[in-house]
Amino acid sequence: MNAPALRTALRLVALLAFALLALVRPAVAEPVTAVDLLGRTVSLPAPAKRIVLAQGRQLNALGLIHRDPLSIIAGWSGDFRRQMPDAYARYRETFPAIDDIPLTGDGTTADAFSFEKAVSLAPDLVVLSQSLAGTRRGPGDLVQRFEAAGVPVVVIDFYFEPLRDTVPSLRILGTLIGRQEQAEAFITLYEQRRRRIAERLAGAPRPSVFFHAHAGGFDCCSSPGKGIFDSLITLAGGRNIAADLIPGPSGVISLEQLLAIDPDVYIGSGGVHLAKRGGLVLGLGIGPTQAAASLAAVLGQPGFEVLSAVRKGRSFGLWQLFNDTPLHLVALEVMATWLHPERMAGIDPQATLREIEARFSAIPLDGTLWIEGPAAAAP
Repeated sequence: MNAPALRTALRLVALLAFALLALVRPAVAEPVTAVDLLGRTVSLPAPAKRIVLAQGRQLNALGLIHRDPLSIIAGWSGDFRRQMPDAYARYRETFPAIDDIPLTGDGTTADAFSFEKAVSLAPDLVVLSQSLAGTRRGPGDLVQRFEAAGVPVVVIDFYFEPLRDTVPSLRILGTLIGRQEQAEAFITLYEQRRRRIAERLAGAPRPSVFFHAHAGGFDCCSSPGKGIFDSLITLAGGRNIAADLIPGPSGVISLEQLLAIDPDVYIGSGGVHLAKRGGLVLGLGIGPTQAAASLAAVLGQPGFEVLSAVRKGRSFGLWQLFNDTPLHLVALEVMATWLHPERMAGIDPQATLREIEARFSAIPLDGTLWIEGPAAAAP
């Protein structure tokens, strides 16, 4: 081989070696930046791998955009295990190490959250909800305390204004943990299904709805005021009767008020937390027989049997824990189908739930999550 040919061959060998080296060289993590719900710019040198969930139930959202969400949780509050034992059990079946995650508080208030414990876990991101971030300023404010400690903190929320905050919160979370593609895929499904509901129900009359929160487990009658479930009822084509009676996001109306208004539709919400109280039992792992018996017991309580909604077969049960999670998309379809069956013909909320389970959820979503009450009594 002459000298020019040898030089050419050596160049080709060098180029090939360089290309192979580029293929095996580990990818360099790129910085990520998002603007949270408080309008704060949050920048990380790389997607977060050790996060603290100041409210454990934020796992509901994380588990829709990350197939192994426990792998990036350095610590969390204990509210998820206490408030959602059915979902916790499903996570434990798939991720047994869930019991070993360090606790940072109970997840209910800022005062019950251990700032010191969270910092000691050396997180690269702390995730706060609106209720824990609050609006205070000064030395007690959690956002400012984490900022002063040099710990990145972000505020997202799926509870107070779910229809406003769900999409940006998913996008923020997806960006900061390096799951933008997964987050955008869920957002696409979410927005398409919301738009379909709105288009189907445009101009539809709005039946009056009583939403009975934690039905049967407590004295009558807890109900959402403005915000939270009220916004979901409105998008589903109903009119929440408690919105004019309860000034805040939730409160209580009396049985006498309920009977006087006599709404067109009754929707009770429940969960496994009501099993020992004789309330409405719905949730992951709950069978239809248990759910039906619990709804019948609630509707059989004094006063409820005279409601027009019960007598006319327009009483229903819905999983309480559709709130504070992007899964409220399924609840929207369910309620819209109950309130406007003709306009929602062909829409199958169960198919939506199965699609979310197959494409996104880290855990199985089996169980009775909604139920229809008895049919109208014979005249």
